[in-house]
Amino acid sequence: MGPIRGFKRRKKAEKKVDQNVFDAASASALSSLQPQSQRPLDWWDDDFSKRITGPSSESNNSKKFESFFKISRKTFNYICSLVKEDLRARQSNFTGSNGKPLSVTDQVAVALRRLSSGESLSNIGDLLGINQSTVSQITWRFVEAMEERGLHHLCWPSTEAEMEEIKSNFEKICGLPNCCGSIDTTHIVMTLPTVDRSNDVWIDREKNHSMLLQAIVDPDMRFRDVIVGYPGSLSDALVLQNSSFYKLSEEGKRLNGKKIELQEGMELGEYIIGDSGFPLLSWLLTPYQNALSDHQTEFNKRHSETQVVAQIALARLKEMWRIIHGVMWLPDKNRLPRIIFVCCLLHNIVIDMEDKGVDELPSSHQHDTDYRQQICETVNKTGIAVRDNLSLFFSGKLSPSTLSS
Repeated sequence: MGPIRGFKRRKKAEKKVDQNVFDAASASALSSLQPQSQRPLDWWDDDFSKRITGPSSESNNSKKFESFFKISRKTFNYICSLVKEDLRARQSNFTGSNGKPLSVTDQVAVALRRLSSGESLSNIGDLLGINQSTVSQITWRFVEAMEERGLHHLCWPSTEAEMEEIKSNFEKICGLPNCCGSIDTTHIVMTLPTVDRSNDVWIDREKNHSMLLQAIVDPDMRFRDVIVGYPGSLSDALVLQNSSFYKLSEEGKRLNGKKIELQEGMELGEYIIGDSGFPLLSWLLTPYQNALSDHQTEFNKRHSETQVVAQIALARLKEMWRIIHGVMWLPDKNRLPRIIFVCCLLHNIVIDMEDKGVDELPSSHQHDTDYRQQICETVNKTGIAVRDNLSLFFSGKLSPSTLSS
């Protein structure tokens, strides 16, 4: 088979919108989605939504909505505003069991339910009163629209002020200075036909078929860079080395911002942190292995308490967008990377909209249950020096005579 490549995000990213845009979109999205003559007083109370949850009263209406979609009305409306033009532009004859055409809002509801519940196409079709092929088509059209319209919600910080805020918030967690991100990898487990030997490339070290998602996360658990689509047979280190982030960092085009002075004569550049499955590099710091001194133990403690941000983010991603939770049955391997990527976009949108639903998710960091920790033996001399100097700095033992070079 040909080379397997990670999913590449579109290059034409829109500028990041501010909170005023969020608020305006949230307030007006529903009113603009349907002609005035066809618009119900409240979409959630029309016939389509009543088939979803049954009769509802005003007192529990909002709770039912958030329970069903796992997001607030405000966030739902904003997502509708992002994709409405793309969904309208494509002619469709999607109808419900009552024969009425499904509005843009209805289609967004179908897609979000599919992505957030992880239920089968047939179960969702039965629940919503539409056939399963319609559920599949609507979900895919939504994914395509979100790729185009939601990309600005997942990007590397573009200004010095934004990066300085990220570094400041990372340092508040456990004292790591000048840290720009936390990286981790998770497996999206699949069931694939074993009789097809071409599927062997997807078999990971735990004997599952899986696809990898590698993500760099900021202190707010927002994804800042992702690569998805590589088979589970590859190591975390190899996926990283095939990413554009690795290339940019090695060329000095990323993590090339302001340095700080730990002590006179010693500067600390920007870096990210990762677990022992990643190589130790000048811009990627991993924990110490084997016998540890006191200052190495202290470094590992601070490193672990900061790196857990990425673990929790991936756990929450899978918990909230359950289409990628558990085991996927015979997925389309060409479409799956794009579905995973859109789930990452939706994860970020929930954070950007300050949706309280994300705070109600469990804080577990177990996103890869039953997967053993990988160990990467690759180390870089400069990376060793940076880590040693930082660990000595934490212990208060750093002095000109102990500086590594």
